[in-house]
Amino acid sequence: MGLSIAGGRQLLSEADLHIAAGERVMLSGRSGSGKSSLLRALGGLWPHGSGQIRLPAEPILFLPQRPYLPIGTLREAMSYPQSADHYSPERFADALKKCRLEHLIPRLDESNHWQRFLSPGEQQRMAFARALLVAPRWLYMDEATSAMDEEDEAAMHRAIIDGLPGLTLLSIGHRSSLKRFHNRHVRVEDGKLIEQATSGAV
Repeated sequence: MGLSIAGGRQLLSEADLHIAAGERVMLSGRSGSGKSSLLRALGGLWPHGSGQIRLPAEPILFLPQRPYLPIGTLREAMSYPQSADHYSPERFADALKKCRLEHLIPRLDESNHWQRFLSPGEQQRMAFARALLVAPRWLYMDEATSAMDEEDEAAMHRAIIDGLPGLTLLSIGHRSSLKRFHNRHVRVEDGKLIEQATSGAV
């Protein structure tokens, strides 16, 4: 598979990556190396390039660096794009507790502009709470913990690993502390995907 940007500049020339169900794969590389483009391509969201991509049959949930929280009740923002009626009140409360947002439980039915009200770190933890609520089989994360300290970052990864058994995770990150939550590490470098040695994952 090859990836390029609009206009033709090639980002990846030799991209051959197989991800088995249940694996947790970390992507790293320099800024502009094509990590985010690869993540979008593997989710069916990047039209530029050549080759073949076989997407999983199950839905994919994306956690971007800046999560989208629509204006409305916190319950609606948390369950987006699904209706809040899909989930029980207990599911909302449990997800918030696991993501260190229990102080927001009394405000679940409050309407607000949550992207203005919550700090960047809280917004990212809210995205993890959304993942626990929706319970996807495949989760793609693009620097989804960049606004967190290492303690919160570790807590969020433990929450999804423990709370979503069998989850397949593909994430972009730069901190070395993230490696322990993945059982594979792939570096994007000079248009190629290079498998890196990994130690035991948690």
